[in-house]
Amino acid sequence: RLAFPVAVVQIGMMAMGAIDTIMVGRVTPTDLAAVAIGNLYFFGVAVFGMGVLFALDPVISQAVGARDAGAVARGVQRGALLALLLTVVASLLLLPSGPILSVLRQPEDVVPVAAAYAWASILGVYPFYGFVVVRQSLQAMGKIRALLWTVATANLVNVFLNWILIYGNLGAPELGAVGSGWGTSLSRWFMMVMLMTVAWPLLRPSLRPLRRDVLQLAPLARLLRVGAPIGVQQSLEFGVFGAAGLLIGLMGTIPVASHQVALQLAALTFMIPLGVAQATSVLVGQAVGRADPPGARRAAGSGLLVGAGFMSVTAALFLLIPEPLAAVFSVDQSVIATAATLLPIAGVFQIVDGLQVVAAGALRGVADTRVPMILNFVGFWLVGLPVCVVLGLGLDQGPTGVWWGLAIGLGVVAILLLRRLRIRFGGALKRVVIDDTDMAPVSSP
Repeated sequence: RLAFPVAVVQIGMMAMGAIDTIMVGRVTPTDLAAVAIGNLYFFGVAVFGMGVLFALDPVISQAVGARDAGAVARGVQRGALLALLLTVVASLLLLPSGPILSVLRQPEDVVPVAAAYAWASILGVYPFYGFVVVRQSLQAMGKIRALLWTVATANLVNVFLNWILIYGNLGAPELGAVGSGWGTSLSRWFMMVMLMTVAWPLLRPSLRPLRRDVLQLAPLARLLRVGAPIGVQQSLEFGVFGAAGLLIGLMGTIPVASHQVALQLAALTFMIPLGVAQATSVLVGQAVGRADPPGARRAAGSGLLVGAGFMSVTAALFLLIPEPLAAVFSVDQSVIATAATLLPIAGVFQIVDGLQVVAAGALRGVADTRVPMILNFVGFWLVGLPVCVVLGLGLDQGPTGVWWGLAIGLGVVAILLLRRLRIRFGGALKRVVIDDTDMAPVSSP
């Protein structure tokens, strides 16, 4: 009941980027490339802060389970404060996008447009993080309906604003890719304001009155000790797939396009286990908050079964009908043929991908974030990426070699996280301490 709506929200968020790509694709190839590169740069910067804010999952869900309204309020208000601080950092990193993209040897004609897109995205950084704060807070409370309506409406607004700003309708200048950046930023403001308005009856007890204790440095530091490793973990995973894309970029246009098609399909199916992972984190956290360790273990086990079960179905589809699936995203026969060789590999790692993300979510529910960060680094960067290089370039297996490297990396991460889950859930499960008034801390790793 919780996982499916959360997954639908994730798909809705993903759809906003897809809409930008589709609408800009009608302008010029340069504009389309600029949106792709600019979006990659934006999320490369923003993903760390998003991970930091995921610390609200255990903090608020455990407070909900413990029926500690004061701790819920402190969590929500500290999340809003962190969103403001993260906005400053992310905005400063987005400003030099042009020189950085040039150093990365991106196409000269694309860099100015991609940089302008990134600058336009700065306007949307705070509502992006603010939406994450409200979303994680509502999920931790088990209140999802407002999220569904908001994301659906925001996508319609994004289409309308893109129509005006990309194509120059209703007297507006024709801005192309840059118009898409402005439209998406304005849509993010709409999304945050609408969500705050619709969910205000649920949020008001946590936002009124403003609490002075949210400014205390020690609790903020404790919250960051939970959230920063999640941010690093998210960045590591985003980074390894980005590095894989750069490796494939050395192989030519068709391999890059085929990689993008296969990755889009894998990312789409991944939204369901990602939703399961977030729901598992909430249910585990609520069980820990109400001092119910058996309930936390049941929630973790159920999440793993649902995540692996769904990914088994998608794995079968990727293995059995790769060409028809690839044809949904491309009409080029060379791209379809190459993507069809990658999708069966994606089918192999679908199940372990579902297991690793749900295991990470369950561990996040007990605020166990530092060790999973290290395990993520080991699996992706010490195993997966080197195998990508050896198979893809060293043994000249091309994109399939790179994808086998990703599959092996995901498999290692899944095994390590499942082992950590067994150890962690076999011991004491206690509430994480953020304020001195909270209960005893989670056992140290």
